[in-house]
Amino acid sequence: MSTQTPSAALSGRFLIGGDLPVHRLGYGTMRLVGEGAWGEPADAAEARRVLCRAVDLGITLIDTADAYGPEIAERLIAEALHPYAPGVVIATKGGITRQGPAKSEYVGRAGYLIQCVEMSLRRLRLDRIDLYQLHRIDPRTPLEESLGALKRMQEQGKIRHIGLSEVTPAEIEAARKIVEVTTVQNRYSLADRRHEETLIFCEREGIGFLPWYPINAGKLLKPEHPAAQTLAKLAARHSATVAQLSLAWLLQRSPAMLPIPGTSKGSHLEENVAAAGLKLSAEDWAGIEQAAQG
Repeated sequence: MSTQTPSAALSGRFLIGGDLPVHRLGYGTMRLVGEGAWGEPADAAEARRVLCRAVDLGITLIDTADAYGPEIAERLIAEALHPYAPGVVIATKGGITRQGPAKSEYVGRAGYLIQCVEMSLRRLRLDRIDLYQLHRIDPRTPLEESLGALKRMQEQGKIRHIGLSEVTPAEIEAARKIVEVTTVQNRYSLADRRHEETLIFCEREGIGFLPWYPINAGKLLKPEHPAAQTLAKLAARHSATVAQLSLAWLLQRSPAMLPIPGTSKGSHLEENVAAAGLKLSAEDWAGIEQAAQG
């Protein structure tokens, strides 16, 4: 791989909702806060430096949520980046409450979501949120109520685009009867492709697909797994890491793919962004696919 300063611009461009351009390789902020998305970061100054460096490296899509901390990631973003550079899109989410580290509950009541939007606007120091995502569908609340609340906020000019998270094609179709769905954020990686059908649906419909936990190689990296050595050899051929290989695979998997790898360390951030310049040949692709399925 090149020794030049990495740039997220090399990942290409996607138009969210057909009118909001972002570089396809973004940055997720959950790892900026404490373990289990709970509490302050170990080093708040470093967290702010990482956010600034992300923008320096060409990242224009920064994904967060009011549940990260809770509230802490949004606050850090504003402290580090406000006033926001032209072209920087802050995407946030609401609809999950935190009761402690890795403890959460879905809440989709209209009044609660309207409050979520208003508080995110305040913390992020924005007049309008470019992309607001329903963090989870609340099974206890009608979808019409949850998305109807977000639609009202959109009509008031407080939300530009609306997205969903952890949904199936059928749920997306149901949501589209209420609002225009411009993005979907589901768990997806080389090692975890349970949402393949949703990705294919999103690509066909022009919906951005944000894979969370995008470089979880999981079992593929365990020494006893037959894929481990194959992936290591392929990565070495490109003077890259397996994590970079995984991100490059995602970017080439679909033009609708918008990976948002997260980290709290500047060096790791630069490594992730460098994956935007890693191009896989047809032979590389076949080798990765074979290894992942082995």
